[in-house]
Amino acid sequence: MASRRQGAAAARKTPHPGAYWLWGVHPLRAALANPNRRLHRVLVTAQARSRLPELARLFPGAVEAPRRAVAAALPEGAAHQGCAALATPLDPPRADAVLETAGDAPVVVLDRVSDPRNVGAVLRSAAAFGAAAVIVARRGAPPESGVLAKAAAGALDIVPLLRAVNLARALRRLAGAGWWLVALDGAAAVALDPARLPRRCAFVLGAEGAGLRRLTREACDECVALPLPGAIGSLNVSNACAVALYAATRAGSGAPA
Repeated sequence: MASRRQGAAAARKTPHPGAYWLWGVHPLRAALANPNRRLHRVLVTAQARSRLPELARLFPGAVEAPRRAVAAALPEGAAHQGCAALATPLDPPRADAVLETAGDAPVVVLDRVSDPRNVGAVLRSAAAFGAAAVIVARRGAPPESGVLAKAAAGALDIVPLLRAVNLARALRRLAGAGWWLVALDGAAAVALDPARLPRRCAFVLGAEGAGLRRLTREACDECVALPLPGAIGSLNVSNACAVALYAATRAGSGAPA
């Protein structure tokens, strides 16, 4: 019987440089359904296999293993739900192709958000509200990882994650393509009002604490705060994103005056 340490050592010996382990039923199901996702190995318990009926068709070579063997391949404490997959990171999507097919769907832009759990949770909100893409800076944003994929709950394989070399240039590109750029800032004098939002808007959010950089804020068409009447005056970036995207579903038909 292999020990946890032996299992972890075996899991690290992979002929696929750059590949990483993702875990959890929702991330694995979304990865299996994504034709652009390359999976090299899948470990699954008998119980988890019963929750993934598509596994036999989409990855017939999945290895049935006890929970301890699945856990041995993953970081300590990973909530794997009995399944894990060794995956190659997705190829970066082409921004032009994504935006050309976006229609009036909103876009999310993250400035200096470096926590993979936050980026994953933003992707999850983006998928829930039908956002066209999430844009991050190539430098400073977290790489694709199991932690990010788990927080995204499958959305990493649903919503394009675009990595911009220059975030200010990416904002200008969005503006030129017709998106109204809305910076979210708790100190803004104007509250977010769905009735004043245009159909096509991009929400720009900064990291907790650091907030938006000055040049990022100045590149936006308007700066708004979320109306928070309760005792807590701020939200986690992913929660703020969800509120903004919900507001976009109630948006008006033209840009604010």
